[in-house]
Amino acid sequence: MSHLDYSVFQIINHLAVSDRFLNPLMIFLAEKAQYLFFIAIIFYWFYPKANNRKMIVEAILSACIALSLNGVIGHFYYRARPFVAHHVNWLIPHARNASFPSDHATAAFVIATAIWIWSKRDGWIWLVLAAGIAVSRVWTGVHYPLDVTAGMLIGVSVALAVHYLFAQSDKMNQFIERIIGVYESVEGTILKKTNMLRKR
Repeated sequence: MSHLDYSVFQIINHLAVSDRFLNPLMIFLAEKAQYLFFIAIIFYWFYPKANNRKMIVEAILSACIALSLNGVIGHFYYRARPFVAHHVNWLIPHARNASFPSDHATAAFVIATAIWIWSKRDGWIWLVLAAGIAVSRVWTGVHYPLDVTAGMLIGVSVALAVHYLFAQSDKMNQFIERIIGVYESVEGTILKKTNMLRKR
């Protein structure tokens, strides 16, 4: 498996030389595209559409669980980065920490899947972006294909599991509604005080 993984890595990573015109895009995806998911969380939270806030609570909780799992896996199974173990086309700076599984792929896929569960049309767009991030991490030399594949599987699985648990449990649904209710109560109080100050 490791030999196949490295062979696929070499094919993708060599594209940084053979198709170097795509390198700026891959560098952006590998380093900056993750912030688009943070923007998505803020956008969907404030976008006035039914169930958006439930979707975001699920996405954030799923991301916390998935990334915690990554931390546990990385603690018990250490795999050196490709640029540490091999001569690679290394396009972005990165710490020499554990390579498996990929946090970037996990975070992107867990949020994209949470969006896809609630909104198929939007979700496919975010899943394509998540796939682009996964490929870019291999292209730029900081992950093996198996790292990002594991990240994808963890992200997708956790998002689906969390949604299933919420869908099957009234207590979990009440938990989400309580979180949203507290936020909306605080938001309403702030808006009231802001309006009062404006009228003075």
